[in-house]
Amino acid sequence: MATKRTYDVAAYVWPSYTGDEPRTRMFWPEGNGEWETVRKATAKFPRHTWPRRPLWGYVNEADPRVMEMQIDAAADHGINVFIYDWYWYDRRPFLEQCLNNGFLAARNNDRMRFYLMWANHDVQSLWDLRLAHVADGNVIWRAAVDRPEFERIADRLIERYFKRPNYYTIDGKPVFMIYEQQNLLDGLGGAEATRDALDWFRGRAVEAGLPGLHLQMCAFQQSFRIAGAAGGPTASPTELVDLLGLDSVSHYQYVHFADIDREYDEIMVDVVAEWQRLDREYAVPYFAHVSMGWDANPRFQTLQRGIVRNNSPEAIERAFRQARAYVDAHPDQPPLITVNSWNEWTETSYLQPDDVHGYGYLEAARRVFVDEVG
Repeated sequence: MATKRTYDVAAYVWPSYTGDEPRTRMFWPEGNGEWETVRKATAKFPRHTWPRRPLWGYVNEADPRVMEMQIDAAADHGINVFIYDWYWYDRRPFLEQCLNNGFLAARNNDRMRFYLMWANHDVQSLWDLRLAHVADGNVIWRAAVDRPEFERIADRLIERYFKRPNYYTIDGKPVFMIYEQQNLLDGLGGAEATRDALDWFRGRAVEAGLPGLHLQMCAFQQSFRIAGAAGGPTASPTELVDLLGLDSVSHYQYVHFADIDREYDEIMVDVVAEWQRLDREYAVPYFAHVSMGWDANPRFQTLQRGIVRNNSPEAIERAFRQARAYVDAHPDQPPLITVNSWNEWTETSYLQPDDVHGYGYLEAARRVFVDEVG
């Protein structure tokens, strides 16, 4: 009997739908995280498809009982990995409660694996509906860290997360994705110093009993200052992967590389072409990425251009099949597909059921990654 084909369908998790951390009150003062923004979202033009509402309600995703329900729903529909956006600002973690108190405390979390994406971008006013329009230049927290701070972060990650039995690995090595390479370079002092820090990180993982680390780059920046000063030497993304010794590449969102103010099926033509280009140009594996959509208008009081149109469950199902075909064409790679996202409601890019499509997105995933797999 033939072995059933399996796919690692990994959905990003935006861990803001909880009011458990006091520092979130500066952005969402009502105390239930960015659900406040979702509840207040309004249509910006007559045929705008907002407001959308979650069928599961404005639940606290740091509640393990809530996460048990969500884990079952994800796993039953072929979503078997969560990639948690993970933050570190002002010398301490931020928005860890969804992961720590919710997912990791859920009694059924053995049904899913997880890994972390260090979302090391600066924080401006984007998350505050009252001030989102003045985000440019209004920096609240810087994300770049120096070597001593990097080592504190590394030790926390290894001890708290990487050793867990359901942490996602490739060749036995915990996968850790880094969102902004430029901030990493700036904080650590350029490419040579960053490579040294990452090599130390790998060694630290080995000292802790792990076989090493699998470091993954989020692809969206096109050029990098590698010596820490404006006007100095730069590197392309492919060159940076080699300089830093990174192990693989994937995307976070179509908006980072495609014109998204179009029909979803039109966007997918360019997306598939980008998968193929990166597959040719990188010396390390590229893992196909699917975004559910894009419309950031819930975060703003005035109209923001750039809205994916007709990202219906049927269109998403076609995208999932294209991603599955990419995996099948790369049998030498782990069968990983990244998806944006599980719950990015304020960017209108989510798998969770809503009052427009019901369970349509999850059912599309189930058909492609469960029902049709044999």
